[in-house]
Amino acid sequence: MKYNLIFTAILTGSCFIANAQQTAKPEDTEIWKPIPRVVTPGNTFRDAPSDAIILFDGKNLDQWVLTKDTTAKAKWLVADDIITVDKSVGDIQTKRSFMDFQLHIEYRIPSDITGSGQARGNSGIFLAALPWGAGGYELQVLDNYNNATYVNGQVGSIYKQSIPLANAALPPGKWQTYDVVWTAPRFNEDGSLKLPARVTAFHNGILVQNNFELKGDTPYIGQPTYRKHGPSPIKLQAHGDKSEPISYRNIWLREL
Repeated sequence: MKYNLIFTAILTGSCFIANAQQTAKPEDTEIWKPIPRVVTPGNTFRDAPSDAIILFDGKNLDQWVLTKDTTAKAKWLVADDIITVDKSVGDIQTKRSFMDFQLHIEYRIPSDITGSGQARGNSGIFLAALPWGAGGYELQVLDNYNNATYVNGQVGSIYKQSIPLANAALPPGKWQTYDVVWTAPRFNEDGSLKLPARVTAFHNGILVQNNFELKGDTPYIGQPTYRKHGPSPIKLQAHGDKSEPISYRNIWLREL
């Protein structure tokens, strides 16, 4: 008797599902609003789309300031549509501050690069620059084409936190790209962490960070920590190693 009841229940449930499917209409699962805004893509993947904020278009550094003195204009060298790091003046950062964004940026390790390990084409993209601690959250830039270093500090890493999923480095002298999706951390009113930062990054078209959840900022020494902050600038690092300075170009951003 028990098995007959179970079989009857299964048949009844199957009939109910079948009847529901037969009476359902395509319109029941269609969503019409809100309508996504129209964004016109660039001609190629590296070209800025219609809603992008242009941070460097090859002409000037009007969108940037010195990190050590944010009242002063950025003083890196601009020539031939590229920016070249000037290590003598330090880091530069955007005038504007951002929360969540999609970032495109290109860099080039000079063909005559010298040095080894961390002292070879070192720079960094701080996806949110902070005026304390480690200075923010760093996506590493380094020459790792036949140049070994600790893997959580090589190109494509979230510095000292997340090893890249692949080494996609090109030889020195070639332009390379980062395409990054950054989700800024959120904090409670009392300063405690509500939601950690997350990052997805493609290096030369290869996925190297897949929605990685950051443990905090990215210090050279010590453990990562979070401290309450809001919208923040993006910073480019003038690293203190003695290797030849790298260059950047074609920097644009879409706020999300």
